[in-house]
Amino acid sequence: MNQGNPFNLKALVDKWPYFKTVVIRPQEQEMADDFDHYTNTYQIYSKDLNNCQESLATSDVINWKQHLQIQSSQSSLNEVIQNLACILYVMPETARKLLPSLPETKNLPVGYGAPKAINQEMFKLSSMDPTHATLVNKFWHFGGNERSQRFIERCIRAFPTFCLLGPEGTPASWSLMDQTGEIRMGATLPEYRGHGLISHMLAVHTRALDQLGIPVYNHTDKANKIVQKVSHNLHHIAIPHGWNQWNCEPL
Repeated sequence: MNQGNPFNLKALVDKWPYFKTVVIRPQEQEMADDFDHYTNTYQIYSKDLNNCQESLATSDVINWKQHLQIQSSQSSLNEVIQNLACILYVMPETARKLLPSLPETKNLPVGYGAPKAINQEMFKLSSMDPTHATLVNKFWHFGGNERSQRFIERCIRAFPTFCLLGPEGTPASWSLMDQTGEIRMGATLPEYRGHGLISHMLAVHTRALDQLGIPVYNHTDKANKIVQKVSHNLHHIAIPHGWNQWNCEPL
């Protein structure tokens, strides 16, 4: 939102100026499709869970009649919402600036973690085009439908993206951001896996965003050992409370 708010989000608080609960969500006009849970996404943080529950239950902050997602770094929100937890990683430079109190931050090596070297004759660095959304949609775990493809196209248009073009001139590996500024929807075509491409993508994307002054982070499922290994090699820091996302459907 501080980078021009390209996804047209808004921040809501329970009271001002001494607030305890913050909710980030799209503007009302952006959530016209009741079945588009990609767009109908809320990020929530609260210092007081009782206050949070009261705020969400007694206001129109969340449209519970829609299909929606709720994301948070607080697993304790599971007291009111069914929990699906992931690992949240913050990149080293972001951690130094924003999370200096974390013990892991004090032992970080200077600079960025080095990715695997790639065959630069075979793979060419480029940016994504909205026409590539079909390919991304095919390999995104949460995608595979028309709404997710529209969401991906919008992300490509709104934020810095990177890909490695293969010998055919089409993306072999890519890295995208979503409306929260998170690096997300990264993947490599099956025939090019094992070449260190996703590691290279994360390193390039991290440097670019850090130079723009944008906090850099990503999350992954606890079962995704490949991304966890890549994150470890690049010195990413796992946030203690993880990352939580709730997919909700009206009864």
